[in-house]
Amino acid sequence: METAATLKHLAESLGADYFGVADLGSAREFVLAQGGQEIADYPVAISIGIVLLDTLVDLLPTREKDGGGVLYRHHAYDVVNTALDLIALQVANTLQRSGYRALPVGASKRTDDAKICGPVSHKLAARLAGLGWIGRSCLLITPEHGPRVRWVSVLTDAPLAPTGRAIEGRCGECRECVNACPARAFTGIPFDEREPRESRYDARACERYFKEEEIRTGSAVCGMCLFVCPFGRRMKR
Repeated sequence: METAATLKHLAESLGADYFGVADLGSAREFVLAQGGQEIADYPVAISIGIVLLDTLVDLLPTREKDGGGVLYRHHAYDVVNTALDLIALQVANTLQRSGYRALPVGASKRTDDAKICGPVSHKLAARLAGLGWIGRSCLLITPEHGPRVRWVSVLTDAPLAPTGRAIEGRCGECRECVNACPARAFTGIPFDEREPRESRYDARACERYFKEEEIRTGSAVCGMCLFVCPFGRRMKR
């Protein structure tokens, strides 16, 4: 049987910075509501993350100048997402060769336009794996790099032991992300797993802003909630 340590070594050899295993049992109703029965039948999620380059994130405040937004979108979004998807595919293939079911979930693939979400929440998987907490921006905040990480997930029925447990929020009274959002998409209410996403985040407002930016500048880039987070800025390498 492939162990979590073996899979972690594989993921890191392919460029992953974060690796965790989450037991989805406690969140099954949430997973079922978002992804349906086929997704909810997987009891385990493997969470894999790649840290974004600080030099790219630091372009965000001036993203409309000198092609900074184009560089960020290409490297911190398109390239990193592709890298994550390739890692997830390799991990899933390894699990399948060992006789288990494994489903890689794209790093940034929407499957429900009404809910504006994918089949499973990467942030949920990372949180349950003990890799971070959900901030007021609804982003996954890691202690080491703040929200400057992109994620992918692999669902599986392999009996892998969880690598951690859900981390409670550490944002305190900070509202940097709320105040920096040009779309005013965040209410500022701290994360509570018992409350719907809509109580904290207006996904439609965020989407409208991106569409307007696409029309105005030709490149839909924002990321200010990611840029201003003190955890990410403080821990910059």
